[in-house]
Amino acid sequence: MSTKRKMIMVVNHVLQQDEDRLDTEFWLKKTPSERLAEVSRLRRLYFSTAEKPFPEKIEKVVFRRKLR
Repeated sequence: MSTKRKMIMVVNHVLQQDEDRLDTEFWLKKTPSERLAEVSRLRRLYFSTAEKPFPEKIEKVVFRRKLR
């Protein structure tokens, strides 16, 4: 006796401003060292998948925006 499983599609509509707020809240709960570690991890991942050499130095560019 064979039973076929059925799957249904579930879609959650999220407004962009709600998503931004949730992202901001998430990262503000992290310590500065955790945030920096994640940025470093993402940089390594980008350069390894883009098959580009990892730069020895990075340019310090900071854009600040007011959080809502």
